[in-house]
Amino acid sequence: MDIDATAPETTTDDDGVTTTVVNGIRTVLAPRSGPLTAGLLFRVGRADETLATSGITHLVEHLALHRHGLGDLHYNGATAVTSTHFHVQGSPADVVEYLNGVCAALRDLPMDRLDTEKGILRTEAAGRGSGPGHASALWRYGSRSFGLTGYAELGLQGITADDVRAWAQTRFTAENAVLWITGDTVPEGLDLTLPTGAWHPTPEATSALPATPAWFSGEDGALVLTSVVPRSTAASLFADVLGKELFRALRQKGGYSYTAAAEYAPRDTDSATVVVYADALPQKQDAMVGAFVDVLAKLRAGRIEQADLDSVRTSALAQFDLPELAAAMLPARAMNLLLRHHHLTVAEAKAELEAVTVSDLRQVALAVWADALVQVPGRGLDWAGLAPAPAESAEVVGGLRHPAVADSGGLLRLAEDGISQVAPGRRATVRYTECSLMQVFPDGARHLIGHDGFAVAVEPTLYHRITPAELAAIDAAVPPSVVVSMPPRDPSRIPQPAEPRPAAAPAVRSVWFTVLLWVLGVPGLLIGGSVLLTGYVVSDDHYRVPEDSARQLFPWLLLAGVFLIPWGICLDRRRKGKN
Repeated sequence: MDIDATAPETTTDDDGVTTTVVNGIRTVLAPRSGPLTAGLLFRVGRADETLATSGITHLVEHLALHRHGLGDLHYNGATAVTSTHFHVQGSPADVVEYLNGVCAALRDLPMDRLDTEKGILRTEAAGRGSGPGHASALWRYGSRSFGLTGYAELGLQGITADDVRAWAQTRFTAENAVLWITGDTVPEGLDLTLPTGAWHPTPEATSALPATPAWFSGEDGALVLTSVVPRSTAASLFADVLGKELFRALRQKGGYSYTAAAEYAPRDTDSATVVVYADALPQKQDAMVGAFVDVLAKLRAGRIEQADLDSVRTSALAQFDLPELAAAMLPARAMNLLLRHHHLTVAEAKAELEAVTVSDLRQVALAVWADALVQVPGRGLDWAGLAPAPAESAEVVGGLRHPAVADSGGLLRLAEDGISQVAPGRRATVRYTECSLMQVFPDGARHLIGHDGFAVAVEPTLYHRITPAELAAIDAAVPPSVVVSMPPRDPSRIPQPAEPRPAAAPAVRSVWFTVLLWVLGVPGLLIGGSVLLTGYVVSDDHYRVPEDSARQLFPWLLLAGVFLIPWGICLDRRRKGKN
């Protein structure tokens, strides 16, 4: 299919990239030698879902690729945070077959494969590791928007065929897609007919942080900093400079870390995330954290080496020396077009790189620190001026108390507007109107996750007096759109109260110890008190005044009685199970 260069929707820029429209889909092309490569991008990803529907985009991707089977064609599909990408390489006929097949499948997904693909997705998740910023997403965003990347695809169980069809018809549309091809023409026979719809902007980021910079305790051995900053050339160069500084300070000089690196990644249309990672052995963690904070303080103070800026700038400029540059930059060009972010021409990009100064990098360093969320091993970072991220809910609901069966310190509180779980060192509350997910189990359990990421597990086996009527009240209060019905659990997976520890021997010891306290305490109280009040003691059936040396003993007898008797009372009440 030849491109009509005179058509109003077709333009070619100074970099040699042609922009046109194919079947209503915005398309960018640039010629390259070798096999033809193409990609079909959709502006939908994990961040567009809810926790109750999480996994639906990935499910559509798998269903769309099922019919391609095990042929020799080199193709792939990937679901990311804000996009889904179908990618192929081969002859023009291969590209046409693949892309036509994807679009045909998106118009009529093979729903007979729904349960099978759900199982495959669960298997894929079980074998997939989490990246260094995995936990940070949950702590920063909660259980919505970009925070969904911190969770498993918990919505798969409740997603129906109708849900999948509706998602494909509204998100996998021509207006919400961009096509890129490494050729100067569109291959003959390409039919990318898709439902009509609208372009969807990236979701607004949610927040679970009352303030930044902040820290939270994470896995031993790993320090991870994430910070959201405006997308800019200066921020990209700053990440490279920061990586060099950390490598020098933490690995070469201090010898604390094996890996010390920083990277810059666009998050959405206008924002990017700077991610910093450093590791250390347990005995070197405190030193590594201290050196890390010192590096950030140094850059915020503007003590940035011009040589470091020149070095990373030279590396960034070198990317423009690649052969067939226009084709090499097509995926990034397509992504910017998809997100509607202004794409810089080569000349504009070079000019921006050349214009970045040490002062610009300092401003980025200040912005990175101001928005920083640090996962830190060991002790916290209060000493560095960071606030602890909330590790428990700020409040507990009123309502009925349901004590834990085996744990005297734990309880559930059920109210009309929410539920709280309280245990020593933990307090979590989920308001029903701010619930992102409630999993309902046939055995009566209810697992709730709030927008802020705090979770409450209602397990009737673990708490006293949870009635079916109270469970029904929870079901009626939680929005139906966030409810996922779960299959029956294996009996071995239903939590049971811990077996009580043997108490016979401690009880005997407690009884005798209590008696001893009474035996010592009562005479001490009586003798010491009487002497102090009357000044006399009984000796050989006569009253007499004790010697001065002996008199000093009686206040101690009185004091012993005052403390030993209440101690005995407390032990006796504890032995009987009272407060």
